[in-house]
Amino acid sequence: MTEVLREVSGSKGRYVIRSADAEAELTYSITSPALVIADHTGVPDAFRGTGAGLAMVERLVADARAEGFKIMPLCPFVNAMRKKHPEWADAFSV
Repeated sequence: MTEVLREVSGSKGRYVIRSADAEAELTYSITSPALVIADHTGVPDAFRGTGAGLAMVERLVADARAEGFKIMPLCPFVNAMRKKHPEWADAFSV
């Protein structure tokens, strides 16, 4: 798995995993320093089954813990991962 990159522009951000011919992303909105809304996760066929989606959610959770914000999981994939990982409960606002 290649590196999960974080890109932020104003009140929007995303986590990205790139390969030579594809890009997976998890987009989010920054509502305040204390709350980030996970909007959408897009994983192209080239990344299916590689754990790319999970890797981006793990990075989001790690950043939330390190930076002190909570995640509102509006994205169905992020919400599903939250339910599968009860040990992440401290990072979510639900």
